[in-house]
Amino acid sequence: MNLHLPNRICRDVAAALQREWLVTNGLGGFAAGTVAGALTRRYHGLLVAALKPPLGRRLLVAKLDEQVELDGAVCPLSTNVWQSGVAEPNGCGRLARFDLRLGVPTWTYALGEARLVKRVWMEPGRNVTYVQYELAAGSGGLPLACRLLVTDRDYHHLHRGAERHFAVQPTDNGLNVALPYTGVPLRVRWQASDGLPVQWRTEAAWWWAFHLPIEAERGFDHLEDHFAAGVCAVTLKPGASVTFRLAAGDDTRSAGPPSPASARDGTHALTRRHEHAQARLAEWSRRTGRTSAQTPVPVAQLVLAAEQFVVARPTPEAPDGHTVIAGYPWFTDWGRDTMIALPGLTLVTGRFDIARQVLRTWARHVRDGLIPNRFPDAGEQPEYHTADATLWYLWAVDQYVRATGDTRTLAELFPTLRDVVDWHRRGTRHNIHVADDGLIYAGEPGVNLTWMDAKIGDRVITPRIGKPVELSALWYDALCNLARMADEIEQPGEEYRRLAERTRAAFARFWNPPYGCCHDVLDGPSGNEAAVRPNQVFAVSLVHSPLTTAQQAAVVETCEKRLLAWFGLRSLAPGEPGYRGRYAGGPVQRDEAYHQGTAWGWLLGPFVIAHFRVHGSASAARHFLEPALGQLWTAGVGSLSEIYDGDEPHAANGCPAQAWSVAETLRAWWVTQCGGVASA
Repeated sequence: MNLHLPNRICRDVAAALQREWLVTNGLGGFAAGTVAGALTRRYHGLLVAALKPPLGRRLLVAKLDEQVELDGAVCPLSTNVWQSGVAEPNGCGRLARFDLRLGVPTWTYALGEARLVKRVWMEPGRNVTYVQYELAAGSGGLPLACRLLVTDRDYHHLHRGAERHFAVQPTDNGLNVALPYTGVPLRVRWQASDGLPVQWRTEAAWWWAFHLPIEAERGFDHLEDHFAAGVCAVTLKPGASVTFRLAAGDDTRSAGPPSPASARDGTHALTRRHEHAQARLAEWSRRTGRTSAQTPVPVAQLVLAAEQFVVARPTPEAPDGHTVIAGYPWFTDWGRDTMIALPGLTLVTGRFDIARQVLRTWARHVRDGLIPNRFPDAGEQPEYHTADATLWYLWAVDQYVRATGDTRTLAELFPTLRDVVDWHRRGTRHNIHVADDGLIYAGEPGVNLTWMDAKIGDRVITPRIGKPVELSALWYDALCNLARMADEIEQPGEEYRRLAERTRAAFARFWNPPYGCCHDVLDGPSGNEAAVRPNQVFAVSLVHSPLTTAQQAAVVETCEKRLLAWFGLRSLAPGEPGYRGRYAGGPVQRDEAYHQGTAWGWLLGPFVIAHFRVHGSASAARHFLEPALGQLWTAGVGSLSEIYDGDEPHAANGCPAQAWSVAETLRAWWVTQCGGVASA
């Protein structure tokens, strides 16, 4: 499986800087950068280690800057953007192609007759990054020199100046760098094939004023300095390679048993990485009954991308605990995102054991009938200001049971599910409760409880106090599912059926005949909210719809005509008061547009499933999905972005790799093109 960018894109500095790559380690750690090789975000680097999985993320290695010698002249292969805004040197001008080969970013440089191949990957379950250089073609030796640029900081915060002091100690096959703040050393090891001699020269110098253009565009600080620990030099022969292993400390804080000795062998490490990816694709082929050749390349890549978001969250009580990173490079694990993404990331890909561990992990954190909104980066207590995350948890449990038939786990979780319902009926935090009519009411001034949660200071951008349509749709679906699941484990379920019927009858109040769709919020401080938003799509995409057949068709038609962009659904229809079609500017301007017209990639999945349910057309579903699949060659190469402009050309923005965008697109493909069960 190979996703390819040709040289006309790779050698175009602007195009190559706009395309980002990502590799992850299943701990919350990652490596990321641009196809050009330059750093454009504060989150770019070769080793962002998660020292307290999945948090405690620190940027330790910024990059390796490479150069080769051709005909006696130095030829830089690296690209950097400086304070002046100039990209110099322009090493990407030597690129012949960029590929994701089984998920491994691979650069091929054309150097006369020679072809130098660079690969970057991480060891699953380890805070370890590998960087390999192989002379794939050529008639003679190729002198290669790589400068190691290191830092030591929280991955959110830039550092300027030389106040950090790095002590560099060479070893027989590498070096150790003392990190002043992290408290563990950076251990760099190299291995060259065929016994090629590798020479190390300590440099101990600062490289100043790296310019990060994306940070500048977003209105943040955007200059950083990095410490050059030294330069490694080797002359590669045709077919030979040198592999660098970049590790945080002794790798003792990683999940699982100690690394085998072969982990230091670059060839073996790459083979393990490829075999791991092949196993994932083989499972997808087994589940779909289609060969790898019958699976479109972008769909196969989504299967691999899905794994990047599933990470360890071990605790003393549950050393095998797992969760979902909402998006790379800056999000942590959020309850809402985890539950929405869970079926697409794990169930449709056949990773049922991981799904079970995620559901158990979050069940341990239920308080007052709610799962956390998120776990803060610094490790403080979880935050519970969410009205929809717990309802999505009920949905995710049902998805798991439908996919696996695992009634043993259902029986284990059912007391938690019952407790959630009981708390919602009597009322819980933030005025979340079942109103007298059976619909879900939530909200209090100054707090955003649904996924439309942008807030600037005390100003809520999209206030939805009252009865948001998706909460009652999720509640109705959950009650129907709980009644069925109760029967499966011989628990009383009639009360859930009675509650569901009451909610279904009251849901008719959401219908807005003049608009031919649903109100977005009922009974808010200013009455009913009629603005056309995408939240009503869940009243069709979920298994149990409280709408009539004609109403379901009308909702789908409204979403298609007024909200559908190429890669997702707009958060507000054009023409509505407050609509903003561009997500740009500083933090305030971007937050004001976040849910006021910006298109969200994850909403494409529910829309496609809803359309498929109403019209039954697999070809129409494929037509809707194909533009999003084409995005895998653009912003986040091999993944799907968080958001897009509401106005054409719908430029990608936000996180370049977002869990629920990947998950819901993959799930929609599974349901509509592979015969998977809708919403399961």
